[in-house]
Amino acid sequence: MESARPADPSDVARIVELAGALRAEVGGQRGGTLWQRAVGGPGPDAEAVTALLARPATTVLVGCLDDAVVGYTVARIRSLDDGGRLAEVLELFVEPGAREVGVGEALVGALLVWAAAEACLGVDATALPGNRAAKNFFETHGFVARALTMHRPLGPDPAS
Repeated sequence: MESARPADPSDVARIVELAGALRAEVGGQRGGTLWQRAVGGPGPDAEAVTALLARPATTVLVGCLDDAVVGYTVARIRSLDDGGRLAEVLELFVEPGAREVGVGEALVGALLVWAAAEACLGVDATALPGNRAAKNFFETHGFVARALTMHRPLGPDPAS
């Protein structure tokens, strides 16, 4: 049975492991290295994940298949200039072997409930260029593109 719940301190080691898998997967995608540097959140270490669990206006959820944690998401609330609030998905990852069975759906569902309870106007999530599976996943759950981020590297930095 797939489900999602708020993460707790007993989940930290598993989230660290999953965050490492996310970074390994995304690192090879177009824009992935710069995503890691710009918005990828804290690196996959226990101290950073523990701090996220206590950070105000942030949620860390885990996705489970039966009782096994096989995915996670991290989201935060961004205050807008007009006083509104927008939830931003910083990370969302489900192990490849647990995809397409409802774990991602459970995570998104729990995330949407959290964002609504926090009086957010909406939820933003990022899909890297060429990652059709991520784009399709979000669209299946009612997300629509509202902006495209264009980037031009300025130099030899391979992270661009």
